[in-house]
Amino acid sequence: MSGPAPEDIRRAAQAGEGVIRVTPVLSSRTLSKRAGATVLLKPENLQRTGSFKLRGALAKIAALGDACAAGVVTASAGNHGQAVAYAAQARGVRCEVFMPETASVAKVEAAAALGAVVHLVGINVDDSLEAARRRAEDGGLAFVHPFDDPDVIAGQGTIGLELLEQVPDLQRVIVPIGGGGLISGIAIALPDTEVIGVQVETCAPFPASLQAGEPVGVDRALTIADGIAVKRPGELTLELIRRHVERVVVVGEDDVGEAMVFLLERAKLVVEGAGAVGVAALLGGAVQLTGSGTTVVILSGGNIDTGLLAHIVRRHETQAGRRLVLLARVPDLPGALAQLLALVGDHGANLLDVEHIREGLDLHVRETAVQLVLETRGPAHAEKVTRAVRDAGYGEPLPPPAS
Repeated sequence: MSGPAPEDIRRAAQAGEGVIRVTPVLSSRTLSKRAGATVLLKPENLQRTGSFKLRGALAKIAALGDACAAGVVTASAGNHGQAVAYAAQARGVRCEVFMPETASVAKVEAAAALGAVVHLVGINVDDSLEAARRRAEDGGLAFVHPFDDPDVIAGQGTIGLELLEQVPDLQRVIVPIGGGGLISGIAIALPDTEVIGVQVETCAPFPASLQAGEPVGVDRALTIADGIAVKRPGELTLELIRRHVERVVVVGEDDVGEAMVFLLERAKLVVEGAGAVGVAALLGGAVQLTGSGTTVVILSGGNIDTGLLAHIVRRHETQAGRRLVLLARVPDLPGALAQLLALVGDHGANLLDVEHIREGLDLHVRETAVQLVLETRGPAHAEKVTRAVRDAGYGEPLPPPAS
C-alpha cells in the first residue's frame, strides 16, 4: 500500500466540495510575540463535525463508490467516528462506529445523533479497530480506517492545499500526531514546507528518531489528548512521516491544558486537547521558531466534554493564583462563619463555595473547620488573603499555589 500522490489530494478536495468548510487562518498577536515569529492558527475545530476528520471520511466514501452500498464501519476515539457518520449520512450510506469504552460522552452522542450505530468496545482505539474489522468481514460492510488509508490521508491533505492559497509566505506547519493521517496528508501536499509533528508524552506513538527504531506508543486510554491516543502508528503513515516530516516533538499533558486555556482566553476558541498540542509546543518551547516566513499551527478539533473543559479551566485558575482554597478553624458558635467571610470580603476575595468539615481533623470539641473556595486576583492577592486569615487567629490555612 502506497501513500497518496498530490493529484489524489486534489481529487479529495473535489469530493468534499459543498460539504467541507474552507476554514480560515487566524492571527494571534500574543502567540506570535511569545514565539518570536509570525504565527497563524488554522482552526479545524470550526470544521463540520468539529474536526478535520470529515475531509478524510468524505474522500474515502467517494473512493469506495458502490463498494459501500451495504454500509460502512469504522473505529475511532470519537472525531473520526463523527466524521464518517456525517459523511455516510450525507451520501445516504448506513454507518456503524466502534469506540473505546473510555470515549468522550460528547463524541459518542454526536456520532449517534448523526445516525450511526455506536458500539463501545475495549479500552483504546486498537481494541475498537479489531472489533470493527471483524464486523466488516462478518457483515459485508466497507471498512474505513481512521488514519492508515491512502484515501483518508489524501482527504486530510486538503488542508495543505488551502494553506497554499491562504498563506503566501508559508514556511512551517505544526501538526498534531495521533495515527499520522493528518500530518502525512499535509506533508505530501506541502513538499516545500517544513512540517513538524507534535505528540503527547502519555500517548506518543512515534519513535524519538523517525529514521530508526520501533514505535513507542503508550497503552493509556485516559489522556487529555484522547483524539490522538493511539497505541501505535499505522504502517503506511509511519513510513510517510519518516519520508516527508522534518521532525516530531513531544509535549506534556500540563502544557496541553495550558494551551487549551490560552486558546479559550486569547483566541476565543474551544479546542480539545489533541487540537491544542501545536500551541503547547510553542508556549512550552518544544518548538522554537527561527527565520522569516509564517508558521501555521493546525488546531485539529474542538470536541471536548464541557465537564473536562471546566476542570481544566479551574485547574489553570488555581495554578495562576486566581482560585484559592483555605481551610480555617472557627469557633462552632453562631456568627463565627459570618466574621470569617467578612474578613475575606474586606480583603477583596470573592467567595465561590463554603463547606463545614467536622470529621477527619484534630478539632476542639467546640470548633469546626471551614473550607472556603475563593476567587482572587493573582498570587500576590492570594497570599495577602491567606496572611490576613492566619493573622486573625483562624489557624494555619492551606497556602496559595506557587506562582
